[in-house]
Amino acid sequence: MSAQTVRLMAFDVDGVFTDGTLYYGIDGDALKAFNILDGLGLKLLQKAGIQTAIITGRQSPMVERRFSELGVDFVIQGREDKGQALQNLMNELALEKKDVGYMGDDFPDLTALDIAGFFASVPNAPSQVQEAASFVTLKSGGQGAVRELCEFLLEAQGFDALALFRGDTV
Repeated sequence: MSAQTVRLMAFDVDGVFTDGTLYYGIDGDALKAFNILDGLGLKLLQKAGIQTAIITGRQSPMVERRFSELGVDFVIQGREDKGQALQNLMNELALEKKDVGYMGDDFPDLTALDIAGFFASVPNAPSQVQEAASFVTLKSGGQGAVRELCEFLLEAQGFDALALFRGDTV
């Protein structure tokens, strides 16, 4: 399917925005590292009028904080049934399949495949996930993969990322 019609782009977190590594402190606190390039990618999508969503199976205060800082439109945590969560969001927003994209990196994300019109993944995902994807980034999760996807979407829709960043009329 085409990236040209995406109006809502949803993302998994672990393995997409992060490299999938979980760090645990002595008190059991889990830590995640986010790539700053990915954050700007989300901001550029938002400037282009593309809504953003996070759908993740884990529940994490770091996820809430990071994506709140970035102004992500919808942050859905603790949902293993990502496809159903995406379908619910589509229904709420009255969107069609062609309007929705999803980026994931592992088997649980494949439930979004039949819901989203555009499915993206990362090169460190299992081969079955990569094969199902319309687009696989060159960069791995946590290493700027989200930014790469955002720029791909913007280009597919006729936007210039630098012009959006500068606030130029596009």
